[in-house]
Amino acid sequence: MDDPYIELQIILKVNAIVSTGGQAKVMIQSGVVKVNGEVDTRVRRKLVVGDVVEVNGKKLNVTEDIVR
Repeated sequence: MDDPYIELQIILKVNAIVSTGGQAKVMIQSGVVKVNGEVDTRVRRKLVVGDVVEVNGKKLNVTEDIVR
């Protein structure tokens, strides 16, 4: 069984940073999204509990309640 995760594009939608997957893709691929302090341009990057996403000056913590 795989460990629970959430994709980078999904966490942006869940937190209302973007309203569509297309917007998430553009934002991620433009290099303005950081994961654990480093720019990551992989739209489907798998995030696990403990990862931190930074975008537009906002930090999003990946917690157990949002991974699947």
